Amino acid sequence: MNGLGMKIKIANGILLTAFFAASPTVQSAPGQSQDEDIVVREMRLPTRGAGKKGLEAVMVRPNDQTAHPLALMTHGTPRDPSDREEMTPLRFIPQAREFARRGWTAVIVMRRGFGDSGGGYAEENEVCGRFPDFVAPTKESVRDLKESAAYLETLPAVDPARMIAVGVSTGGLAMVGLAADPPPGLIAAINFAGGRGSRAPDEVCHPDDLIRAFGFFGSHAKVPMLWIYSDNDHFFSPLLARRFYQAFTQAGGKAEFIAAQPFGEDGHHLYSLRGIPIWTPMVDEFLKRQNAVLRDTLLPLTVPAVDPPAYLSEHGREFQEYLLGAPHKAFAASPAGHFGTATGRRTTDEAEKLAMKECKKAAGKNASCVVIMQDDQKVGQ
Repeated sequence: MNGLGMKIKIANGILLTAFFAASPTVQSAPGQSQDEDIVVREMRLPTRGAGKKGLEAVMVRPNDQTAHPLALMTHGTPRDPSDREEMTPLRFIPQAREFARRGWTAVIVMRRGFGDSGGGYAEENEVCGRFPDFVAPTKESVRDLKESAAYLETLPAVDPARMIAVGVSTGGLAMVGLAADPPPGLIAAINFAGGRGSRAPDEVCHPDDLIRAFGFFGSHAKVPMLWIYSDNDHFFSPLLARRFYQAFTQAGGKAEFIAAQPFGEDGHHLYSLRGIPIWTPMVDEFLKRQNAVLRDTLLPLTVPAVDPPAYLSEHGREFQEYLLGAPHKAFAASPAGHFGTATGRRTTDEAEKLAMKECKKAAGKNASCVVIMQDDQKVGQ
C-alpha cells in the first residue's frame, strides 16, 4: 500500500456518489500490505487441457486466515479473434472485489485459448458456419470451469461446502451450461448477458440454433440462476434474451430474469466497474433468496488519497473511476484537460502506451500528453 490510503465503510446497495468516492489499492500478492481487508493473488490453475501453463487466474479474497466459499468467475469472447490473447483476468478485479467484500473467495478464470492460459482455443465449433453448434463450445467452457473448481476447492482459502459461479457474455452462457452440469457444491449461477455468436452490433449468427441450445441446457439444469440483460444490449437484444429465457425455463430450467435499464452506449457492458452500483443490488437480492449472504456488512475499501490536477477538475468522476480500476493501469493527460486511461493490463508499460494513445486521440496529434499516474502513484505532472 502506498501509505496515502484511508478506510471507509460502504453499505449494501451503495449509491453511485459513494461508490466513486472510494477506491481500494489492489496489487498482486508480493507487493501487498498485510493491513488491507482484501488481497489479490495471481495464480495458475492446473487442468488437463491447459498443458504445462495451466489456466491464468486471479484470486481476490478477504485478508484473513479463514476459508471462504468460492465465487468462480469467467469472461466473454471478443468479436475480433486477435483480441483474445490480449485479455487478462486482471480486468475483472473490480467485479471480483465486490464478491470478496461480501465474504467470498472470488477467482477469475481465463479459459483455454484466452489471455495467457495454456491449451488451444476450444470454443469455436463453427457457430457462424453452415452447421452451427452452440452446445459443444459451451461444454468446453464448462470443462475448464469444473476442473478449475476441483483444484480451487483443495486450497486453504476456499471452503468447498458451497460455491456460486458468475459469467458474462460467452461466460454467461457457460453459466447456463454449468447449471446443467454443476460441480459439487454449486448452489447458484449468475448469467450476465449470456450468449454466443454476436459478430456485429445487433447481429447474431443462427439465433434459432442458439435458442435451442438454451433449451437443451434448461432440460438438464440442476441449480437456480439469475439472468441480467440490459434493455440496450447490442450483442443480444432484449427480444432475443427473452427467447433464451423462455426456451430455458420451458425446458425445465429455474432462473430469475432481470431486464435492466439501458446502460451506456451498449448495455452488454453492464457487468463492469461503472455498472457496479446497478448490478450489485440485483445480485445481493438473489443471493439473499438463496440463503447465500455471508456478511451483514461489506468489507471496507482502502482509498488512495489522490486528487486529480487542477486542470482536470471537470473530470473528477473519470479520475475516481480510474482509481477504482484494476492494475496495471495508467492515466495520461494534456494541460488542456484531455486525458486517456488504460486499466487491467499485464504491465504498467503497456498501460502507459495505451493511455498516451487515448490521450493523443482526444487531444490531437500535436498535444503534449504526459502520464500523470502509474497504478495508484502520481508521476510527473
